Amino acid sequence: MKLTDISNDINDWFSGSGPLADIVVSSRIRLARNLAGHKFLASCSVEEKADILTKLKTVLMSLDLGDEVFYVSVDEESPLNRNFLVERHLISRHLAMAKGPRGAVVARRESFTAMINEEDHLRMQVLRAGCQLSDCAKQIDRLDDMVEQQVEYAFSPRFGYLTACPTNLGTGIRVSVMLHLPALKMMGQIEKFLNAAKDMNLAVRGLFGEGSEAASDLYQISNQVTLGVSEKGIVDEFEKAIIPEIVEYEKIARLQLLSKQVDALDDKISRAMALLQNARLISSQEALFLLSHLRLGLNMHEHMGAETPAIKRLCGLRAKTDAQADRGLSIRTINRLFMLTLPAHLQLNYGKSLDATHRDALRARIIREALTQ
Repeated sequence: MKLTDISNDINDWFSGSGPLADIVVSSRIRLARNLAGHKFLASCSVEEKADILTKLKTVLMSLDLGDEVFYVSVDEESPLNRNFLVERHLISRHLAMAKGPRGAVVARRESFTAMINEEDHLRMQVLRAGCQLSDCAKQIDRLDDMVEQQVEYAFSPRFGYLTACPTNLGTGIRVSVMLHLPALKMMGQIEKFLNAAKDMNLAVRGLFGEGSEAASDLYQISNQVTLGVSEKGIVDEFEKAIIPEIVEYEKIARLQLLSKQVDALDDKISRAMALLQNARLISSQEALFLLSHLRLGLNMHEHMGAETPAIKRLCGLRAKTDAQADRGLSIRTINRLFMLTLPAHLQLNYGKSLDATHRDALRARIIREALTQ
């Protein structure tokens, strides 16, 4: 299977569907595991890394995921392909930039990825659209049990699963939710939210996880404590308390925009439409922020019944895409443009590497063609 087989469209978990999908873009649960009898990767020789890779690849490729799986030899891929996998959220930037034998096993519909020889020997993740952490937990528990039937994990009765980084010690679980929070930012409340999240021992990262900044008002919220708490306890707290509270804050901010700053809201949406429909050069960062304003307008119309002048014009746009020819503009279309106009996606689908100016021109053309009157 080639990466170009999946690069022309978005995956299910980024489709804009699922519970609370107007604000919760996606849910992800990741487990960190290491094999007993092997050193942590920082101390491994190339030969030992290759041995770990062979063992885990064999096990993972034999799992019954209910979906076709394929293997990517990350160390043999080009820089462009590795960047594509990062943009696609199939591997971490750490795995893309690491050295030595390493790879990833990916489900065809991209709901599951296992990274081998990242920071730990094995990092498995399950993704779903919207707020579906319980479903993520059920699947990854099942897969974790299936792997553990064939290999022995490094485990301590006192400390739980042993991991390369102490912050993952214990359960080894990382619960992460991607949120779209443009109204909090427009109302000047985002810093208050970020500070509150830190006080709750939550990590707040950008679109591409650790080390990335927030783009298009998308934030990834995840737990930082894994020791001394159960996996179920972490998932339940996120799904029943933390995420609903953040969602409520964003909803209140959206209502405040409609009642107190409707002209500012309309200005943001109108400017975004004008630029995206007419620009000849547009950077990735600018495109993400402008598309974020369109996503906000569409969601406010669908979930809050908002019908400001700019939102009415936005809803009157037609979407010209292979999947939605001549239909009204949708969240899926916006999410598709989010993903497919990222630098590596652009170049992989175009068929060759491009410099920044040519990428900006191609991105602008794709967006102009997708957003028509």
